[in-house]
Amino acid sequence: MLPTLIPGRPVFTLGTFDLATMHYVLQEFLLPGDAVSYRAAGAQSNDGRWNVEVDKRSPFTTRLVVIRPEDRAKFNGTVVVEWLNVSAGTDVSPDWSYTHRELIRQGYAYVGVSAQKGGIDGGGIVGIPGLLPIKKADPQRYAQLNHPGDAFAYDIYTQAARAIRHPRLARLLGPLIPKHVLATGESQSAVFLTTYVDAIEPVAKAFDGFLIHSRFGTGAPLEGIYIPKAGASPVKGSEIPTNGLQIRTDLHKPVLIFISETDLMFPGGYLSARQPDNDHLRVWEVAGTAHGDTYVLGVSAVDSGSAPIEVLAKAYAPSNSVMGVALAQPMNSAPQHHYAMQAALAALNRWVVSGESPPHGQRLNVTQSAVPQLVLDENGNATGGIRSPWVDGPTARLSGLVTGLGQTPLGLPALLGVTEPFTAAALARLYPGGQPEYIDKFNTSLKSAIAAGFILPADEAEIKALAAFSFPAGP
Repeated sequence: MLPTLIPGRPVFTLGTFDLATMHYVLQEFLLPGDAVSYRAAGAQSNDGRWNVEVDKRSPFTTRLVVIRPEDRAKFNGTVVVEWLNVSAGTDVSPDWSYTHRELIRQGYAYVGVSAQKGGIDGGGIVGIPGLLPIKKADPQRYAQLNHPGDAFAYDIYTQAARAIRHPRLARLLGPLIPKHVLATGESQSAVFLTTYVDAIEPVAKAFDGFLIHSRFGTGAPLEGIYIPKAGASPVKGSEIPTNGLQIRTDLHKPVLIFISETDLMFPGGYLSARQPDNDHLRVWEVAGTAHGDTYVLGVSAVDSGSAPIEVLAKAYAPSNSVMGVALAQPMNSAPQHHYAMQAALAALNRWVVSGESPPHGQRLNVTQSAVPQLVLDENGNATGGIRSPWVDGPTARLSGLVTGLGQTPLGLPALLGVTEPFTAAALARLYPGGQPEYIDKFNTSLKSAIAAGFILPADEAEIKALAAFSFPAGP
């Protein structure tokens, strides 16, 4: 069965900017088919070398959101396929939000896949007021959608990738002919992608590379029942390891894992699953970042690539309210999550296209104690990890921590980190020469991050302009 175009505008978070002015096309398709679920064939060990076999089969109809260059000459040949996140009980697209600037300026095509049932029919694990699953948000538009459950999500995602590649289905991308297909997903989607890499990709062979963004210490069960609980087993209904699940080392497909402070230190977090880089794996642990932040929840909506720098700077201002939820402290407002994610996407694509592997990232420093903690500097910022000018030339404490110096209570607030601006006295101590000294130190760190490959040269001018708004001018 072939995909069919759904006329009109999809229920999808894109921001306030107009894609047409960027010469990009937005379309939505129904994707029908028969999906299989899988069961384990042998032990599901921590090394990720799992074998699976087909379990059940069920019909499905899901939707694909396609964002592509209108001009074939502008297409770089790579399609980024996001496993849409459903933790809020609807489809959201955090990786589109974090990376859309790089996607558009380099001519990628993007496809968002409603892989999981929660985005279509509801049933999130993080309550956010006012968000509806897409079937309730527009019952008429999505009346044909039918999701048999998350055990089938892995194969639905595979079938989306195959539909993108298939010559007969080239109309998904209009005149564009894809050469490479990359998988990406954040948070719960990253947990499912971890299982996908370990168990499904060896048999599906659907993707050329994976950007796993903000995973935790385990993967999702093959049964698809993912129930994260702080301090407890984050999965239910499977023999999958509850912590310490690694990426299999025999896949031979490029995998880049992006880890924030929150992801590393969350109860049941990535700390238990750390593994060395190898020929097909890179892990970037980025200092000063939170699982979610001001960029993905606000700035990205106005970040068209041509927004005045004053507008961006105002949008980055620390806030203690998000989507109707009051926070005890302002959420993490550090821009480095966004800029490093763009560099991660570029690095993965280069790895797939040319074989040039991404740089190795230093790991965040963690104490060797009964209850591990991040090692902080005298300003309260994390040491180690991938560095940026926001932690090496700081004007605030920027944390992704869940407990101690993080938000309370657990739940959505705990994922958003904190921003604690320095006092005037602290700024004077750090930068006796005032704003010029701050700018000099900031720019030195920025050049180092760009040279190391963790920030893109294309973002340098904008970052420098933003820095001028981060320090009070005057004597």
